[in-house]
Amino acid sequence: MSTCQQTAQLKPSRGALNTLKKLAKLHSKKLIVTLLLVVAENVVYLLYPLMAGFAINAIIKGQSLHALLYALVVFIMWAIGAARRSMDTRTFARIYAGLAVPVILAQRKDDHSHSTIAARVTLSREFVNFFETHLPLLITSLASIIGAVVMLLTIEFWAGVACMVVLVFFALFLPSYTRKNEMLYEKLNDRLEKEVGFVGYASENTLNKHYNFLAQVRIRLSDREAYGYLAIGIAAAFLFAMTIMLMTVKGVGNAGHIYSVMTYMWMFAMSLDDGPSLLEKYSQLKEIGKRVNTGLVD
Repeated sequence: MSTCQQTAQLKPSRGALNTLKKLAKLHSKKLIVTLLLVVAENVVYLLYPLMAGFAINAIIKGQSLHALLYALVVFIMWAIGAARRSMDTRTFARIYAGLAVPVILAQRKDDHSHSTIAARVTLSREFVNFFETHLPLLITSLASIIGAVVMLLTIEFWAGVACMVVLVFFALFLPSYTRKNEMLYEKLNDRLEKEVGFVGYASENTLNKHYNFLAQVRIRLSDREAYGYLAIGIAAAFLFAMTIMLMTVKGVGNAGHIYSVMTYMWMFAMSLDDGPSLLEKYSQLKEIGKRVNTGLVD
């Protein structure tokens, strides 16, 4: 499509979800291949603790051939991961190249300053980053959390129930947490849109105030993320303590079972640990979506 045709078809495209949908529609084939690799990687990842448990029991019984199947699972997981990473750069570099021009043209049409346009082109990169980094992470985290809970409910029921209780507890705080993050990103992005202009004419005092303000907002965002990690750490410690006590009281003597339970617990905790950064990214994208007209064609 020529530049003239693109310009003629430009339509306001505000809203993070709307922009993400349009990007997904425009690049559906590339994204499907990439996301299928993510799904395949996660399926193998979910089987990993169970296969490791079988391997441990096989080693104890002297069944080396059965135990070696674990090595095959490890190889498959890494091979899929390598293929996905190779695809990622090719796919998302091209998607951003196709996004930057419509964003610039749309901001020009809306008669924004050069400073605002430069900032918004940079901000628009976050939509591509979502597909490249955060959507795979989101899929991995959700698959790991759900998969770990299901497996724990199957092999160590009350540990699985405890994990579900923790999920419900944190879900209660999501709305207020994301709203506050969005407010902070609004302040941050308002300043970033003025940054190019400040560089050109602002006094030393104004520049100091500008960058100190940016630092303060980023510190507040970082502190909120850190508090989230701490809360998850406390919950994880509780889960591990409870599970260890349960298995000790039950007198579980199967080494493979113990390993599988502890690994699924760790998988749950580590995936939950991705929550604060994913919520921060969600708030950031939502705020960017309100201000950036990407000019994407329906």
